[in-house]
Order: sequence, then C-alpha cells, then structure tokens
Amino acid sequence: MVNLEKQKKRVLVLCALPYTNGIPHIGNIVGSHLPADIFARFCRLKGYETLFIGGTDENGAPTEIVARELKISPKKLTDILHEIHKQIYEWLYISYDYFSRTSSLTHHKVTQEFFKKLYRREYISKKNLIMPYCEKDKLFLPDRYVEGKCPYCGYEHAHGDQCEKCTKLLDPDKLIDPKCKICGNKPVFKETKHLFFKLNKLEKKIEKWIESNRKWREHVRSLSLAWIKEGLKERCITRDLEWGVKVPLKGYENKVFYCWFDAPIGYLSFTIEWVEKNRRPQEWKSYWQDKNAFIVNWMGKDNIPFHTIFWPGMLIAHGDLNLPSYVAGLQYCNYEGSKISKSRGWGIFCEKLPMTEIDVDIWRFYFTFLIPETSDTNFRWEEFKNKVNNELIGNIGNFIYRTLSFIWKYFDGTIESGKLKKEDKKLIKKIVHSIRIVEKNLESFELRKGLIEILNISSMGNKYFQENKPWELIKVDKERCKTIIWICAYICKVLAILMSPYLPKTAERIKNQLNLTELKWKDLQDLNFKKKHKINSPEILFEKLTEEKIEKLKNIVTKPTPLEEFLQER
Repeated sequence: MVNLEKQKKRVLVLCALPYTNGIPHIGNIVGSHLPADIFARFCRLKGYETLFIGGTDENGAPTEIVARELKISPKKLTDILHEIHKQIYEWLYISYDYFSRTSSLTHHKVTQEFFKKLYRREYISKKNLIMPYCEKDKLFLPDRYVEGKCPYCGYEHAHGDQCEKCTKLLDPDKLIDPKCKICGNKPVFKETKHLFFKLNKLEKKIEKWIESNRKWREHVRSLSLAWIKEGLKERCITRDLEWGVKVPLKGYENKVFYCWFDAPIGYLSFTIEWVEKNRRPQEWKSYWQDKNAFIVNWMGKDNIPFHTIFWPGMLIAHGDLNLPSYVAGLQYCNYEGSKISKSRGWGIFCEKLPMTEIDVDIWRFYFTFLIPETSDTNFRWEEFKNKVNNELIGNIGNFIYRTLSFIWKYFDGTIESGKLKKEDKKLIKKIVHSIRIVEKNLESFELRKGLIEILNISSMGNKYFQENKPWELIKVDKERCKTIIWICAYICKVLAILMSPYLPKTAERIKNQLNLTELKWKDLQDLNFKKKHKINSPEILFEKLTEEKIEKLKNIVTKPTPLEEFLQER
C-alpha cells in the first residue's frame, strides 16, 4: 500500500498518450484512461492537490503517411482526431485537468530543450543506420510501416520497432520477410545518419531504481528486469520525416524525433502548458522537482517498457526531474475471448457509446471490472448484463431507491436521528471497517477490489433493511423505524461518496436526492445529517438491461467508424 498521507498530498496522475490515429476501443479505456481517472478522482476526494494530465501523441510516421493517403495535411488530420479523442473521454467522464497534444508549440520547445540537456550531458551519440527504403513510395519507411514475422515468437504481423505479441523490441532488418505496409513491396535497405540515446550507459542506475520499487505489481517488475537482464542498447531517437519535433542540431535539421522519444516528454510539457494557461508560473516544479510529489503513470502492457526503462532513463540522464513514484502497468482486455481488432470489427468501439442511450455509469461500472490489473480480462455480453442487473441495479440501485422512497412515503421526506441499539452499532462498525478497506484498495491501486467492497457495503444495507422490515415496523414502532431508516440513509451517503470516483454521475444524482451540498471523504464516518434533514424526491437510478436492449447495443458499438468517415463528417 502506498501511504499518500505521508506525502505532501501533491499527486500527478499521468495517462499514457493515445496515438491520435487510434480512436479508442474498450481495451484502451480500461487499460489506462478509466483507471487513471478513478485514481485521480479518489485523490481529489481525499483532498490531495491533484493534477491529471493526458493528451494525444500526434507526431511520427503514421500521421504523416495516413495524411498522405487521405490527401490532407497532417495538421488537419490531427486537429480532427484530437477533438474526437477529447469528445470520447469527456463523454466517459474522464476528468482530465488538462488534455493536450504533442503537436503543440510548447511541447516542441520543451522536447528540444530536453534533448539539448541530454546532448550536453553526453547521452547522445551519432551513427549511420541501414534503414528500409521503399523504392515505390520513395521514402524511408518508419518502423511501424515495416511488417514481417517476429524472429522471437513467430508472430506474422510484427512491426519494425516492436512485436505486439511478445513485446520484444525489434529493428526492421531483424524481421523475417519484411514488407512495406503502404504498398506491400519488399523494401531495400539504405544508409542514413541518425542520433541515438545512450540507454546502455544508464543500465545500472535504471536497474537500481526498478529494484527499489518493491511495491510495483510483480508483472511490471519482472517484465522490466527481464529487459535489463538482456542488456540495454543505444536506441535511435530520430527519423527521416517532415511531421514531428525538429532536431535542434546542426546537420540533422531535416530529421524529427522518433515519437517514442518525444511522446513521454509530453507529460512534462503538458504540465508546463497547464501552468501557463492557469497563470501559475513555476508551479510545474512542485510536481516535477519537489521530491515529496507523488507521480503515477497508468498504461497498458505494451507501454510498460517505455515507462520503466526508456522514460526513466531519459529522466535520469536529464538529472533535474522526478522519476515516477509508481508505474501502474496493466495487462490486456479482450472481447469475447479474442484480441480486439478494429479491422475485423471485433470489440467495443468507444465513439459509438454515446449512440446507445445507455447511462455512462453503466458502462463505467462494468468497465471497472475489466481493468486488467494483474491478468488479461474479457468483455462478455452475458456477464455485462448480469453484473449490471444483479449488482449495480439489484444491489446498489435497489437499496438506495427503497431507502429514499420509504423516507419520502412514510416520513414526509425527512431523515431524523434515533437511539442506536447494539445491532445498529455493530453494523456501523462493519461499515467503517469496509470504508477503510476501500481506501486501502484505492491507495494500493487495486481499483476492482475497491468497487467489490462498495458492493459489499450495499449488500449489508440491503440485509439490514430486509431483516428489520421497516414496512411492518412503521405500524407498531415508528421511533425504532425512524432509527433504522436513518442508518440506511447514512449508508446511502457512504455509497455516494465511495462511488464518486467510479460512477461520478450516479454519485451526483444520489447526492442531489439526499439533498447534500457536497460529497467529502471526511464525512464518511459522520452519521448525522442536519436536524430533520429533508431529502428531495427519489428517482430510480437505472433501468434493467433486457435481451432486446443488449442486441441493440451489439449492433451499435461493435461497428467501428472508418477513419475516412470521421474526416467526411468535418
């Protein structure tokens, strides 16, 4: 467990930057954005000074080549796609404090200054490389546009920089039977000069840093240390492209930085942008240089090495910036037992979610169970329906509505405190214990366990309500009934507060029905409402998912929007 109470309560939450061309599917959401958002909301709820930063990774080959294929400028392409990303995250209530882009002027300047610092400190070398060149398309092919068989695991569609299946880093010339992804022709290999980051020079320091982080998840540590064991090598940081951050070095003016190098610098540049926009000069230093700040990086499995090896190596080489405090690397989320594939129309595609007319918190609820914290997870429609109907609606929704509607009907919408019996105090003690479990789960980055414990609290409330039978008790002992309902109302308040990081829209609705001004973590153990507290008219929180509705959803969300269609709409 990470004890944030011992920090200065300043938390920087960072989410891996999605590539602008990759409109998010469910795996992207549960693999970084949603867990990062839940954690950021929890930190704010606890009163920590929290900054949640993200943005689109827009530089590099895919943007330049797709723009060429579509006959538009890279700028126009990224302008459109950046807005689509923002709209999706906003609809899902992903609460970024600032969501920027790596094509911004600030990012370009910060990246160039970062590079100059590494160059001055002699962490940059110059070498000639033999790179794949497509004679038909007349260009050097970026790694992502060379595809072939992985020499390690045999995966047929490995890219020239990394195999998505085994996560091994590759060079294009190591691929078996390489092909140009644009035209399918076999490339030739030509010599061209490039710059390299001396990652090998930092091997011992990176290893020591990884070893010191004993609270990381085991798969994150083991994957990272396996890379160290194989031995780190110098990594090329430049590419023969026009679109991207220009290299500020004589003789390399016609090259740009490879996006793996400039993208993580976005964490820093976006923080600086946020400071500038909010007119808080130098405040970025309180996150990036104050040793008591707590920095959390959230990302999927394929991004783990970049956040435990390359980015930390860059930070160590720079020398003046904080390293991540915790690397929350996740696994993969699949769809109905198979890998999500946009080309096959296999998955849940998030630009379609607003078209379903399903409450966003229904999606967030089930998506939370799919966060692949320690192993791969699977979206399954049958499980989706059962969890929503039985646990979200049948447990939480049922308890809150039956409690508030009882208050509305039998007590004129007024909550009044009463005399507690031994059994009441025992229940409250259990509730307080469960609150501490939820807090521990969230501070340990075990978000699914936190939600499961919240469901347990609601189950305790349902059981208490059912066993005391207030619908009968009201006829014979109104005072005792008043106490029972007061405790149930307190549990409703607890649920609203604890659920707010997970289901923010629902928590707000419960807060309004309870007629509370705000939801605060410090109020979790406060049983009291103001004297004769009046609630607002209760409303059912969710409608059940029927088979008919599920079939309708399938027809909408499993059909990805072609990139060309996004552009036509604008």
